[in-house]
Amino acid sequence: MADLTFKVSAKSENATKTVVATRGFQLIVDEPESLGGTDQGATPVEYMLAALAGCLNVVGHLVAREMGFQLRGLELALEGNLNPAKFAGKSEQERAGYKEIRVELRPETDADQDTLNQWLEIVEARCPVSDNFSNATPVRISVKKTI
Repeated sequence: MADLTFKVSAKSENATKTVVATRGFQLIVDEPESLGGTDQGATPVEYMLAALAGCLNVVGHLVAREMGFQLRGLELALEGNLNPAKFAGKSEQERAGYKEIRVELRPETDADQDTLNQWLEIVEARCPVSDNFSNATPVRISVKKTI
């Protein structure tokens, strides 16, 4: 199967608010007022958790169908911890990103626990967002001055 390319474009509206566009959709990324933002959208790290939740949902339903059991619904609870000191320029001691992300999946199904354990293993292995969190992905950032 050939690679797919996904793209977004973004424009800063102010120091904390970014408007992101993709395939005709618009996302607002912002910081809460307590961090100097206008609180008009989720933070970048909240969007990371949202992306993981969305991907686990899609892959979870796909894998359940392939395994032959009905997934009537799926609730997901995600949380992660990060220390904002590096982001804020106050320390170099810890990394800037999440130290750990915890996910609890609550499937509505008649499948037994052994089936769900197997399902979870497959879902984790096939979720692209989970894969990006679990493995180093090269990121190439460049700068090009505009006039």
